[in-house]
Amino acid sequence: MSAGPRVVLVHERFTEYAGSEAVVEQLAREWPDAPILAPIARAGVLPPDLQARVRSTPLSRLLRGTTYAHLLPALPVAMRTMPLPPADVVVASHHAFAAQVAVRSSAPVVAYVHTPARWVWDPSMRVGEAGRVGAAGLAAFSAAYRPVDRAAAQRVHTLVANSSAVAERIERWWGRASTVVHPPVDTGFYSPADVPREDFFLVAGRLVPYKRPDLAVRAAERAGVPLVVAGDGRMRAQLEAVAGPNTRFVGRVDDEGLRDLFRRCRALLMPGVEDFGIVPVEAQACGAPVVAVGAGGTLDTVLPGRTGELVPPGGDEVGAWAAALGGFEPSRYDAAAVRAHAEGFSRARFRAAMAGVVHGVLGGS
Repeated sequence: MSAGPRVVLVHERFTEYAGSEAVVEQLAREWPDAPILAPIARAGVLPPDLQARVRSTPLSRLLRGTTYAHLLPALPVAMRTMPLPPADVVVASHHAFAAQVAVRSSAPVVAYVHTPARWVWDPSMRVGEAGRVGAAGLAAFSAAYRPVDRAAAQRVHTLVANSSAVAERIERWWGRASTVVHPPVDTGFYSPADVPREDFFLVAGRLVPYKRPDLAVRAAERAGVPLVVAGDGRMRAQLEAVAGPNTRFVGRVDDEGLRDLFRRCRALLMPGVEDFGIVPVEAQACGAPVVAVGAGGTLDTVLPGRTGELVPPGGDEVGAWAAALGGFEPSRYDAAAVRAHAEGFSRARFRAAMAGVVHGVLGGS
């Protein structure tokens, strides 16, 4: 029996566990001998059985808890200079800098692109960041980095986008075509239960501007419908100030608590534009329909009239969302069909798709 390919995994940072780390975890389980490289890494982010495979650089000593913004200028250089072990293929998990590994690698690089850095290419994504990095400094860094970013993307052998929206950005900003492979969702844990649906809508996730929780809160107040807000973040006080009497804030919940809310809610609300958006798929895996903005990743994950509804972006957003909530009838959606749709985003499907991509890069041998 011939040995499998020598795979090296590259990620940008292990500072917290979120959607991109879930991707890396599944890649690591698909290739159990692959080392996992990152310029900065905090211990304990990945599960214990994978932590021993993580190799980082001295930049990790400069982390401030989970804060890494002060290290941004150093990360492209770190990606281009990290020592790479012998490999047949490098699989890079890219948010902003990981594609830079293609400048150094003699092996073909497959970049799984969560998105080309939106804050680099889209000035609107830098609004509200002045307190963290400084608007002028971030704008200057972005201007200098754009040609570097695009040049590295040309050296990547194969680009994989996590959604159709990201594939469009790759073409627009990098001038490259890509293959879409949706991220893995834990459809085993997120599953339906024999409990009745209750009369509340749900918003779940970090309370930060780009996720637009303010839109959900204002629309729920205008429509006079109950809303549960699960999550925390810098917008919480602002949201509580505009919330109506039927909106309840429950703070950050653990995975079991979130699954319970998915199982009981009338529908999940997703008003912000996401690159992919795992939360709506997790909700659908629990049989919950989704009301989402008709842009970004939800164009791939929500089927209007079958698993939820899409609200067009722009215009009178609060009015449009209030109308959607006021007229929403959960009995229109078959929970089994909603669940069946979510199963198409399983971990097994993701791993098989990525193994197929790597197999193709290696010539199908």
